[in-house]
Amino acid sequence: MHVETYGPAGAPPVLLLHGGGVAGWMWEPVRERLSRDHRLIVPDLPGHDRSAGEPYHSHGRTVEALIRILGEQGGRVRVAGFSLGAQLAVLLAAEAPELVERVMVVSAQARPSAAPGLTLGLLGATAGLAGREWFARAQAKALFVPDELLGDYVRTSAAVSKQTLLAAVGENIRFTVPPGWARFPRAALVLAGGRERRVMLASARLLHEALPGSGLEIVEGAGHGIPLQRPAWFAERVRAWLA
Repeated sequence: MHVETYGPAGAPPVLLLHGGGVAGWMWEPVRERLSRDHRLIVPDLPGHDRSAGEPYHSHGRTVEALIRILGEQGGRVRVAGFSLGAQLAVLLAAEAPELVERVMVVSAQARPSAAPGLTLGLLGATAGLAGREWFARAQAKALFVPDELLGDYVRTSAAVSKQTLLAAVGENIRFTVPPGWARFPRAALVLAGGRERRVMLASARLLHEALPGSGLEIVEGAGHGIPLQRPAWFAERVRAWLA
């Protein structure tokens, strides 16, 4: 897994986990605002951009790889994840709480979709569209990718294999709250956009209710893409959360 680090070596470490179909570059607007005071650990998840040579297999295998990366850091790490990366953040907190100082979960689906087989069948039939620039540009707009990162999105989208697409989406739409989440002993914050799909808002409440003492924030007016849609606000929210 390709990993980039930014910021002073002795600063508090923060792991940033991107969503499906994008890559570590999605955190650029946030990184610019946080890397002076924090050591940011930014991987490209398997099957994505600079890690495209290793297909995405499962959340379980990806979390195992992340645990190895965090184990090399020494001490506990703050974790923030978006969408698919938010599901991984939940799993990290649930399965390796000794490595996680606190966790921010942004737009994680936690209720399985209806008829996942049908969804994946349709996705498989249209997987080739991901490599078409016009389709990637349309998807980028839906995800609030800014113009300066559009080239990164088009490149990443073209490199995502059908295997990665089906595996990552399959894991995403079947995800449920892991048992260990309720036992995470430190601070957790769950965010969702007020204009996201109902399943996403219900998922945010479900994650919040499953972990006593966690925080829940619904960001009014925001869709599925808070870190890219409102980078300045999000960076300041992360900064306050880290403090």
